[in-house]
Amino acid sequence: MLLGFKTELILNKAQRTALMKHCGIARHAWNWGLGLTKQILDHNNALPDSKIKFPTAIDLHKWLVALVKSENEWYYECSKSTPQQALMALREAWKRCFNKTAGVPKFKKKGKRDSFTLEGTVKILGNNKIQVPVIGVLKTYERLPQVLTKSATISRQADKWFISFRFDVETQNLEQTNVVGVDLGVKNLATLSTGEVIAGAKSYKKYEAKLSRMQWLNRHKIIGSTNWKKAQIAVARLHMKIANIRKDTLHKLTTLLAKNHGTVVIEDLNVSGMMANHKLARAIADMGFYEFRRQLTYKCQLYGSKLIVVDRWFPSSKTCSNCGTKKETLTLNERVFECGDCGFVIDRDLNAAINLSKAVS
Repeated sequence: MLLGFKTELILNKAQRTALMKHCGIARHAWNWGLGLTKQILDHNNALPDSKIKFPTAIDLHKWLVALVKSENEWYYECSKSTPQQALMALREAWKRCFNKTAGVPKFKKKGKRDSFTLEGTVKILGNNKIQVPVIGVLKTYERLPQVLTKSATISRQADKWFISFRFDVETQNLEQTNVVGVDLGVKNLATLSTGEVIAGAKSYKKYEAKLSRMQWLNRHKIIGSTNWKKAQIAVARLHMKIANIRKDTLHKLTTLLAKNHGTVVIEDLNVSGMMANHKLARAIADMGFYEFRRQLTYKCQLYGSKLIVVDRWFPSSKTCSNCGTKKETLTLNERVFECGDCGFVIDRDLNAAINLSKAVS
């Protein structure tokens, strides 16, 4: 299976400038392609009798070379694969839009999620050096896996730059046979059917006051000034810290589940519907339920374990794990499950986790 690897780069001033140029070209190619494709769609809607064929990524790149690249010499200062990959990404974004799995692609703004993809001569040299087209050799803080790769994506978060690439890795078969049910929650990140409770990072809640204070102090700074740029970087660093703490907790939990259990059973949560509850939306987002399922999916495949997703309407919380009697109503503030039939008393989340583990048998 394909596995991704992402690590921070050690850069000098010249390399930072080169990376910013590549980001600018990728952004320009994306915005140009998006504007053109939107014009084509508007034309086809207005004049259905004389429709223009929606262009492929190859068509867009041919038009870019003929109409844009020839008139803008700065395109030749960067790798030719950068605008090409940006247009391929745009075509995929439109494909997801047409399939109704994502919204309409948006124009990119400078300084917001800057990234670009390089394809061609990408070689790993030694333990912490990687060679990429045009830019040359880049150093990393972390040891790189000694693998072959044909492309790499370089992105910026706050004032730090990262490189990521994918490579083939053999799946492992740890031959575990035990089953574990996992109930996700807001108070605690996860409750396992074994009785173990995993506390959530709650990183946003921890740094919410500090983040609010920083943003409040920066409210009167002149946009574009040096002090404004410094403040923006400081806020972005704190956002990155919050996200990294959350990801670290999720990585440790999903690895623990996938490596030590043969079958992992979770519930198909309606995260977008849960986020509509304004009283719980912030706490749910702070836990990272979607990221938990994404990580668990590929890690179960990597370690040879099985992931079972139970239907979201399965009454895991309302059913007694001792006798199987189902309650008609169970409010959210009832944290202890009391069975009216057999008198069994148990923690609500643990009861749900045990029911999930029994759902596969």
